[in-house]
Amino acid sequence: TGGHTTEILRLLSCLSESYSPRHYIFAESDKMSEAKIRSFEQKRSETFSDSQFTLHRIPRSREVRQSWTSSVVTTLYSILYSLPLTYKLKPDLILCNGPGTCVPVCISALLLGLLGIKRAIIVYVESICRVETLSLSGKILYHFSDYFIVQWPHLKEKYPKSVYLGRIV
Repeated sequence: TGGHTTEILRLLSCLSESYSPRHYIFAESDKMSEAKIRSFEQKRSETFSDSQFTLHRIPRSREVRQSWTSSVVTTLYSILYSLPLTYKLKPDLILCNGPGTCVPVCISALLLGLLGIKRAIIVYVESICRVETLSLSGKILYHFSDYFIVQWPHLKEKYPKSVYLGRIV
């Protein structure tokens, strides 16, 4: 909950004003991320006066320690919930970094692209704590993302489609 949000906000702090508006999507059971995002955006507005962002909550696709079998059902539900939101937002770029919430959003965006409605570029940044193996979200999105960024050279060796830029968060 807190770690992924902290990492993504570190990445966003390097982006220019042209990445606007920003839409943050997080799990409805995630109470910590909203406060972190609002604090980040408040500080950002001191530098960029026309800072625009919105917050969106979706059902969590998989809770910690949830069984794999039941997580299939909750992930499908989260995808169905994400489709109208993704259709409404029609993002140009999706930047995500590992929480399970990103999988339904990315799948929804892929479906919009396949239907010819809107193609979004998906950039997945694997968490810095993933040194030896990919997260479950990473294992799924490795095959579907346009850019898959890892922060350890060992992962680049194991996953040749990935891009290693060093430690970026």
